[in-house]
Amino acid sequence: MLQSLTIHNYALISELEIEFPGGFSVITGETGAGKSIILGALSLILGQRADAKSIRQNADKCLIEGVFNISSYQLESFFKEKDLEYDSQSCILRREIWASGKSRAFINDSPAGLNDLKELGAFLIDIHSQHQNLLLADNHFQLQVLDVLAQNKDLKNEYQSAYKKQVSINKQLNTLKEKIGRQQAEEDYIRFQFKQLEEARLQAGEQTALEEEQETLSHMEEIKSGLYRIGQLLSSDENGVLSALKESLNTAQSLQKIYTPSEEIAGRLRNAYLDLKDLAPEIDVRQENLEFKPERLQEVGERLDLIYSLQHKHHLDSVEELIALRDRLGNQIREIDYSEEELENLEKELSEAHTQVLKIAAVLSKSRKKAAGQLEKQLVEKVSVLGMPHMRFSAELSPKSLDANGSDDVAYLFSANKNGELKPVAQTASGGEISRLMLGIKALIAGAMALPSVIFDEIDTGVSGEIADKMGGIMHQMGKMMQVIAITHLPQIAAKGESQFLVYKDENEESAETQIRRLSEAERVREIAQMLSGATLTGAAIENAKVLLNNK
Repeated sequence: MLQSLTIHNYALISELEIEFPGGFSVITGETGAGKSIILGALSLILGQRADAKSIRQNADKCLIEGVFNISSYQLESFFKEKDLEYDSQSCILRREIWASGKSRAFINDSPAGLNDLKELGAFLIDIHSQHQNLLLADNHFQLQVLDVLAQNKDLKNEYQSAYKKQVSINKQLNTLKEKIGRQQAEEDYIRFQFKQLEEARLQAGEQTALEEEQETLSHMEEIKSGLYRIGQLLSSDENGVLSALKESLNTAQSLQKIYTPSEEIAGRLRNAYLDLKDLAPEIDVRQENLEFKPERLQEVGERLDLIYSLQHKHHLDSVEELIALRDRLGNQIREIDYSEEELENLEKELSEAHTQVLKIAAVLSKSRKKAAGQLEKQLVEKVSVLGMPHMRFSAELSPKSLDANGSDDVAYLFSANKNGELKPVAQTASGGEISRLMLGIKALIAGAMALPSVIFDEIDTGVSGEIADKMGGIMHQMGKMMQVIAITHLPQIAAKGESQFLVYKDENEESAETQIRRLSEAERVREIAQMLSGATLTGAAIENAKVLLNNK
């Protein structure tokens, strides 16, 4: 419910604040006084795009703020999803627009986008104007009316959940088919590459070992000759290193009694002698065990050539990278081999999901057909008294391909005449007739789902007298279930309001400014009498106004 609206520096308004009650309220005023300006300001906090030209002349910015009671709307999930501060009782929407064209929006003082305002606004207020009558030809709106009357909210949610699951599985299936198509085109090449790498039986670290072995085999004679020379230098009886070290050790030991540091020298020489004495036979063994094997050299070379050719082919630098590639190709082949099974599983899931969707769609369709009969009867009862005593109306359902709304197409057919052919509303009903149909539909919806607030913007255009009185009665009845605000030029409708606001223009030599105020009961009599009699206020008009007010 809209509790208050504050406007600063918007169009012809410098400063204005309105507090709205619950029930049915009316807004009246002469043409051009600024009723549409107030509605335009309200639209801005409901997500409409801003125009810097709307800012009051000579002002830097304009501000519009609306306070709503949201205690019965159950909007906590919306605020949580948008990461906005939530107050279970109250919500404040604010727009700030600068002359430079910059605009900011806030929900409970938290910055918000226009889409957030628009989405939240749809929960708070339904502004019904003449152009909204186009909805009567919109299939989505027509189905929505039937679902509201049939109380299909839970069933519709169940259907849409099942439908989304079907769409998701179908998307997975199409993606898999495309993937399989690509893989099949490359399958032979993938298998060839994998087979080549698998047959190579690559081992991590083998390239380094093979390169070292190749280097050894290629220089075998040089290595054996070097080792033999080392052995001779160590073990020769005449000039060998071990003989010299043995003699040096004996000399150092003989000096220990007369020269103390010689003890350390002797120790170091002993260690050197023992190490080299152990090394000498090891070198001899190594030299004797080394053997030039041309067949092994060829084998190592061929193995390295295979590794190098694979690296060059795949633009890789190591055996480890080749192994990783082999494993990836192996995984691709396993995916190819498994994809047919996965495809069968998904097709089975899709079939089951489609069956479930059809099942729920059938229940939804049955519920809608029942609601269509209810709508036909109740709408005729409600609207026939609005100057269309012989009207006929039918909501015809027909099957269609499944979509997010089910398997039903609906057509609202109408005839204002008793024997007239039923035709689509948009093709046969006049603007005034469509307005009355929409009023009746809104009244039926309000009773079924308790809309938070509805604003009727001059949908009474083209009607008068008794019909206007009946329209006012419908709005008044709606006001017992929800907040209803009607902008009207008709005294019969204005008199039905529980409260009345007058929009007027305060003019002087320098400027004109739109103002609004709530009328007292005495003021309401004069205002409605003025609407009845025109420029000259008569006693008869005043008496007539009193009668209208007493009959609401």
